Amino acid sequence: MKLKKFIHISSLFLALAIVGCSSSSSSDDSPPPPPSGGTDDEPVVIPDPSATTLVFPENDTECNTGVVNVNNENESTITFEWNASANTTSYSVTVTNLNTNTSTFANSTTTEADITLERGAPYSWSVTSRNQGNTTTAESATFRFYNEGPGIENYAPFPAEAVSPSRGANIAATETVELTWSGSDVDDDIVSYEVFFGTDAATTTSIGVTAEEALPNVEVTSGIIYYWLVITTDSAGNTSTSEVFEFRVN
Repeated sequence: MKLKKFIHISSLFLALAIVGCSSSSSSDDSPPPPPSGGTDDEPVVIPDPSATTLVFPENDTECNTGVVNVNNENESTITFEWNASANTTSYSVTVTNLNTNTSTFANSTTTEADITLERGAPYSWSVTSRNQGNTTTAESATFRFYNEGPGIENYAPFPAEAVSPSRGANIAATETVELTWSGSDVDDDIVSYEVFFGTDAATTTSIGVTAEEALPNVEVTSGIIYYWLVITTDSAGNTSTSEVFEFRVN
C-alpha cells in the first residue's frame, strides 16, 4: 500500500515538473522589437533637405550655350545645373522672365534640367530642394542671367532690385528715407538710374536721376504706404524697369 502511495506522489511531482518546463519554454507573448530607426512611440524622423548651390547659368552673366529651337529661332533650350544637396530626393527649378514676370517650372531627381526659354531676355532662377516624406523645403540663392539673343551686341541692364527699404518693409516713423537699390549689367555699362515714387502704385512720378545706387532725403509721412521703382539705362540707351516696390512708414 505504501508503495502505491509513493508511486502516486512521484507521478504527481513529475507532472508538475513537465508543466513547469513547458511553461518556461513557451513562446514569449511580448511584441517584436520595432524596426530600425524608431519605436512604437517614436516614429522614424525624415530629415529636412538642405539648400543646393547653383552652378549654371552663372549669376549676372550671358548664357550663350543654349540650343536654338530649329522650329523657332527665338527660343533656345538651356541645361540648368546645380550641386547635390543633403537629404534631398528631388528638386524644383523656377525660372522667371524679368521682362514679363512670368515663370517656368521644372522638376528633376538629378542635378540638372533642360528648360526652353525666349532668347534675348533677362531671367532669374532658383532651385527648391525636397525630401520625400518631409514637407519642409530648402531654397537656393537666386541667380540672374541673360539668354543670348540673335544679333544682340549690347544687352539691356538687369532690372534693379530694392535694398532699402526692402519690399514690404515696415519702417519706424521718420520724415525722410534713403532709397537704395542694386543694379547690374552683363556689359557693365550702366550710366544712370531714374527713380519713381508715390502713394499709388499706378501713378508714381519721377523724383530724380542719379548715377549712384541710392537717392537720399526722400520725404515721407507716418501711416502711409509708399511705392517706388527704378528705370536703369546703359550707355547704348537700353533700359530696364524694376518691379514696383512698396513699404510702410509706421
